[in-house]
Amino acid sequence: MAYTDKRTAHGVKHMAKLPKLKAEKKKLTSKNPYFSYLYFLISRINLKDTKMATVTLKGNSIHTLGTLPAKGSTAPEFQLTTNDLATVKLSDYEGSRVVLNIFPSIDTGTCAQSVRQFNTEAAELDNTIVLCISKDLPFAQARFCGAEGIENVEMLSDFKDGNFGKSYNVSFTDGPLAPLHSRAVVVLDEKGTVLYSEQVPEIVDEPNYKAALEALIP
Repeated sequence: MAYTDKRTAHGVKHMAKLPKLKAEKKKLTSKNPYFSYLYFLISRINLKDTKMATVTLKGNSIHTLGTLPAKGSTAPEFQLTTNDLATVKLSDYEGSRVVLNIFPSIDTGTCAQSVRQFNTEAAELDNTIVLCISKDLPFAQARFCGAEGIENVEMLSDFKDGNFGKSYNVSFTDGPLAPLHSRAVVVLDEKGTVLYSEQVPEIVDEPNYKAALEALIP
């Protein structure tokens, strides 16, 4: 009880300072428009940071950084690492339609199946490249492709800095898979415009292959 009383008194002490702090803020912002604009920007940043997306892992809620790039928007540029440790950018694929197959790790059954499925589908697609993206090491990705005979998709790794996961809002912010990527699909046209996106709501489920491929039909 003593601890509770001490904590309460501490809170009351700081609550008593709030009117004074608010008055100082009002005085500061009214005299200098710069500070007023600064407070506005800070409030907008804080609001943006709270817009996380929620998915589930075997029914348990976990969160990603936010929503996927919206349909009709320009997909964010990225730099990822190939199996031979070269660096590629999204702009390198300009002129081709691109399917981004994003997942936590190639060493899970659902992720591996998504690569197999897109590998089969990609063989039938004209002017379309399927990029399978995770934070697995390039060596692990290459080993999987060699063992499975995967030849129609490109495996790319975000292991260096995780900036792809941040740019596309697919990085987990909590839960046992943080900071890996969530399971998602983003389809782009030849100019990098988003045609379709899916944030798979339950991580152990496979993406909607049919919907992703239909987005490529003019």
